[in-house]
Amino acid sequence: MCGIAGILLASNAADPNSLDQIGQMMMALRHRGPDGEGLWTDREAGIALGHRRLAIVDLSETGQQPMLSTSGRYAITFNGEIYNFRDLRLELEGAGHHFRGTSDTEVMLCAIESWGLEAALQRFAGMFAFALWDLKTRTLHLARDRLGKKPLYIASARHALVFASELKAISRFSGYSPEIDLDAATAMLSKGWVPDQSCIWRGVFKLPPGSVLTLTAATVAEGRGAASLSQDASRWWSLAEVAKNGREQQIAGSDDDLTNELDDLLRLAVRERMIADVRLGGFLSGGVDSSTVAALMQAQSPNPVRTFTIAFAESGFDEAPYAAEVARHLGTDHTELHLSPAAARDVIPELPKVWDEPFADESQIPTLLVARLARQHVTVALSGDGGDECFAGYGRHFMADRLKRYQGLPATARRSLAAGAGMLSRAARHDFIGNLPLPSHVRHALRSDRLTRFAWLLAAKDEDELHWRLTGSSAENLTRHGTPASIVSAPRLDGLLSRLLYDDMSGYLAGDILVKLDRASMANSLEARCPLLDHRVVEFAWRLRADMKVRNGGGKWILRNVLRRYLPQRLIDRPKQGFDVPIAAWLRGPLRSWATDILSDVRNQREGLLDSTRVDACWRDHVAGQDRSRELWSVLMFQAWCNEAKRQASASNSSRELDLAGV
Repeated sequence: MCGIAGILLASNAADPNSLDQIGQMMMALRHRGPDGEGLWTDREAGIALGHRRLAIVDLSETGQQPMLSTSGRYAITFNGEIYNFRDLRLELEGAGHHFRGTSDTEVMLCAIESWGLEAALQRFAGMFAFALWDLKTRTLHLARDRLGKKPLYIASARHALVFASELKAISRFSGYSPEIDLDAATAMLSKGWVPDQSCIWRGVFKLPPGSVLTLTAATVAEGRGAASLSQDASRWWSLAEVAKNGREQQIAGSDDDLTNELDDLLRLAVRERMIADVRLGGFLSGGVDSSTVAALMQAQSPNPVRTFTIAFAESGFDEAPYAAEVARHLGTDHTELHLSPAAARDVIPELPKVWDEPFADESQIPTLLVARLARQHVTVALSGDGGDECFAGYGRHFMADRLKRYQGLPATARRSLAAGAGMLSRAARHDFIGNLPLPSHVRHALRSDRLTRFAWLLAAKDEDELHWRLTGSSAENLTRHGTPASIVSAPRLDGLLSRLLYDDMSGYLAGDILVKLDRASMANSLEARCPLLDHRVVEFAWRLRADMKVRNGGGKWILRNVLRRYLPQRLIDRPKQGFDVPIAAWLRGPLRSWATDILSDVRNQREGLLDSTRVDACWRDHVAGQDRSRELWSVLMFQAWCNEAKRQASASNSSRELDLAGV
């Protein structure tokens, strides 16, 4: 795992000394690779590549980057891991190729030279973002992994194209002037994160997952903007195609046969991700996903594996006891970090620096801290991220399955049921729901005020409206800019569950979950690996029947079935909790003073993006006892990010000023 950056000058660029800025760009990425820095420049061709190294595989000099291929035709700077590189190496050695070292980077270069770029990409199993320079044709290829686990930002600057693992490196290039994209900012305030198809800065785009972009100095000289350049990226792997083909290629087999197949796939994915020349461990929350990964790690390790979890002072949010029970049963070497409100408060000023786009998933706090804890002991940590998106683990997935049986009723009957459910008293709700044939954790969820939402969903006139109601944001719009339109058109899929899973995998996973994990881990120079998001597992999941995911009112049925082979039932069946923090209570208590200071900055923005009157009303509601923490956390994180961006701009030696007009 590393940080990469590069500069490609336009063919009409007058000053080749602009390439020297690659050093400044790499300094901004030191946290992603503290073990070394490499620079490679071809002034005549107008190209510079940079690399910050976090040494994981082949710790010697033969693993250093940027790296040249054996023939000298290609130069590469690469962030990520190719997990099946040993198998690819054996195949290439069988064809007569020889290797100097033992790194996956050298295998990548040999595979590309032997099979061609796209054919090699199809063979790679891993997470990656890389820049490949062809010295023969003077062509730059930028590529990103299938699901977008590794970031790659690309900016069209003055007489140059620049790219990097993080925005903070692009901001070091003097030819680029940052300017807020209001649509992206509005999307962030609505969702809590900037969609992967957007960027908070104008003139910058993220290379789409599963794509490659090919450029020359002549292309850069055309002076095309980010939107135009992003359209040139070609897909070498498409989630939309995988999702659409899943139904046609549905896997036949009994429950046991399919469970066996998934068990084998997951064992392979975990085993490949345990290859490292440094110490490794795993995150363990005690939930199904992380417990599955930890169980498969321990099953394939001769020694106790290291596991790490976060413990909260508030019992309603504390999963640590579950994690400890799982760890004892599996026999892992387990470590807990007890998170207090004071610890959360102390880390908050770091958040805008870590996520250099505004980001407001409150679980960023424990994710950052558990990564910091793990880094004290290991350099690589396996994570359970992806299980919910692959195997249907969110409440909306179970709700879709439950509601589909009501869709056959006449609309008037559904509206009557919805109205009746909505009018029930709290005591009547408990009695009514207690008699429904639902798992205990689903009944527990519905006994809360979510029954009102259930009634609202029940009243949807058709599947399209139900889909919108399940995925639409219920948070109030606190901006002056309006609600942003959807950026990506999803493929037309059969079945509401498939549509929801596609939304989650293409949107929430790429824009929130993977961003959270990458920035939190890399801020601590820790490599995080996700076996449940191995592309073979993802493709298998899309070919499963719906009842292998949602059954008996609960999700992840097949994944739970795998886990039953390693853990007793009592450690598996419990309500889904997620990596939540008690942010609502903290904002009324230990974080109140900090929040008040940030909100005063919102009021001082005369014609800003945020509507300070509505924000103040939201704050008063929350202090009075209504839970408005979701909207408030987005506002607070956005304003804190704006403050940090202004601070960095004023501290810069450059004469450029940050354009925050309208914010």
